[in-house]
Amino acid sequence: MRNDTRPVVTPASAERPSPEQLHELLTVDDVAALLKVSKSWVYEHTRARVVSQAERLPHMRIGKYVRFDAHAVRAYLARKAS
Repeated sequence: MRNDTRPVVTPASAERPSPEQLHELLTVDDVAALLKVSKSWVYEHTRARVVSQAERLPHMRIGKYVRFDAHAVRAYLARKAS
């Protein structure tokens, strides 16, 4: 029986997500190469003032960087193809 009130510390590795839980983030260069378009086209399609909200490429900003979830880009392409 423990008498002290200190929290139990678990190793950091026990809290890490598995590789299957992680999603790959793509750069603007990656998405441009995937879609075979220019980087400027990719940037244009992340801005609401250029295209409608429904037509925007799904993206996230991490500070000054724009990143894309690979699964969200694939879903965007599937919507556009149908």
